[in-house]
Amino acid sequence: MSKLNVLLVQARIQWKDPAENRHHLQSLVEGNISDETDLIVFPETFTTGFLGDNDLPNEDMTGPTVAWMQSLAKSTGSAITGSAVIVEGGQRLNRMLVVEPEGKVSIYDKRHLFAFGGEHKRYTPGQVRQVIPYRGWRINLQICYDLRFPVWCRNRSDYDLMLLVANWPTRRVHHWLSLLEARAIENQAWVIGLNRVGKDGNGLDYPGRSVVFDPQGACLADLGDTECAQRVTLDLDLVHQTRTDFPFQADADSFEFT
Repeated sequence: MSKLNVLLVQARIQWKDPAENRHHLQSLVEGNISDETDLIVFPETFTTGFLGDNDLPNEDMTGPTVAWMQSLAKSTGSAITGSAVIVEGGQRLNRMLVVEPEGKVSIYDKRHLFAFGGEHKRYTPGQVRQVIPYRGWRINLQICYDLRFPVWCRNRSDYDLMLLVANWPTRRVHHWLSLLEARAIENQAWVIGLNRVGKDGNGLDYPGRSVVFDPQGACLADLGDTECAQRVTLDLDLVHQTRTDFPFQADADSFEFT
């Protein structure tokens, strides 16, 4: 399919309250979804807030959050994505989950942990870059701090949409907007950056400003600084046309990760 209909859920997140956050997010979805919605996007650590899982019961892939996402995906006919704290094999992970209506679950574990805020002391970094196929689109999964590392985000002619979920604070919102625009331009791909709003239990303010940039860097949507859910439609043909008209990827430097 050439069009992807996405519901962006820019939500307030209650500190350390997974059940309330799941309930609240579901109410935002039910009040704004349409029959044509293909993908619903929640923020990073949408059940707890960033580093808000301390002293809470551990969740694994059979826990209430994944089960809730599977139920919501089935009832809406849309894929559901966002990140949550998952414990697996003795490791605590900031894991982005993509749950499709038919039950398939894809994962991406955050590669770049935010040492400036102490995230590296609590979680294990992921090692695998993830691009998933969904309804004819190739989607690259990223989480928050990954945005600052263009080599990790780089398009290797393998994705059409970079989907990044975040808890990005207000005092660095200029970086957020500038880097998302840059990632779209340099990778000639759609870029969605989905952020939260409100204040967390550590006193940090979050500005929202969830945005969508097209493959030439034009801003399709900016959700502002209040809680909201907004529908956007992405066009895959624009990716192909941009890369045909401006074949810059052919001149890109080669590299490999070590």
